[in-house]
Amino acid sequence: MALHFREATRVYRKTLPFVFLQFAIGVAFALIGVIYLSLVLWLGLRFLAGNGGASLLVVALVMLIGLVTFAGIWRLIHRYFLYLVKTGHVAVIAHVVEEGEPPDNQITYGVEQVKEYFVSASALWGVSEVIDAVLKQFNRAVARLKRMIPVPIPSNLERLLEILQKSVVLAVRYLDNAIIAYMFVDRNENRWQSAREGLVLYAKTWKMVLGSTLLIVVGMYVTSFVLLSLLAPVAVVLDFLPTAFEAMSWVLVGGIVAVVHTGLVKPWVKTVVITTFLIEQRDEFADEETEEWIADRSDRFDEVVEKAENDEPLAEEQEKPGDAPEITAS
Repeated sequence: MALHFREATRVYRKTLPFVFLQFAIGVAFALIGVIYLSLVLWLGLRFLAGNGGASLLVVALVMLIGLVTFAGIWRLIHRYFLYLVKTGHVAVIAHVVEEGEPPDNQITYGVEQVKEYFVSASALWGVSEVIDAVLKQFNRAVARLKRMIPVPIPSNLERLLEILQKSVVLAVRYLDNAIIAYMFVDRNENRWQSAREGLVLYAKTWKMVLGSTLLIVVGMYVTSFVLLSLLAPVAVVLDFLPTAFEAMSWVLVGGIVAVVHTGLVKPWVKTVVITTFLIEQRDEFADEETEEWIADRSDRFDEVVEKAENDEPLAEEQEKPGDAPEITAS
């Protein structure tokens, strides 16, 4: 595992342009969010203090409605823009792991790889959702931590095991990146067949890959908690300011932690997971026995098999009104 971490560190350093791009995007969106939320809080506090009239209440209500709908808007932005950037990073990570060095102009290369292999953002999202579903079902069936420990578990450790069990679900968010990375390496024109083989190879290496993923995911959240604790005094020292400014300071601290977590820490976790999987699967091959083992534990895997056998194009699955247009590299 230590070898995988060292290799992942090397890969992470070589893909820093993509990491910094994601960090810059995170900073931009965090600034927008902090400013908007701070303004909503300020208007709300002014109204509660009786310093605003009906017009202020109308403005506050409109902004509150906008804040509620922000989650939906963010999901669309994530699906059709940020996911493209993140998957481009996956393509570059896979290239560095296999070739040793990053491609020239890696950001353009990553976006072009996604455009060439997945055609549209909707197609990419569609295959990723199916992979997620298979991984969740498979991990839920095989990664039962209580069953994996051959000795009686003290009652005070059962709660810890429950938390780790829930972390298995969180790990899937990173494991699907590993399967997508394998698809970039495999380059099979039958994309569903490539996903099928990637899932089989994961089933053959799941203990090492899932184990390292859980370790790094838990470490990621511990790091974010420590960062939040270190930044908390920044908000506390503003106690002498009016209440509105005090609330805004906590929003600012939360925004800083979120940006570091999303823009720097999560790409590192993604790099470790992808690197571990691509190295572990090199000496393995997809076989029918393992495929049947997955099928017994995930009914969604049958969907992947059927699409692979029919050589179903990814792009045709999501061709509905309102879906994203073809990906363009700009």
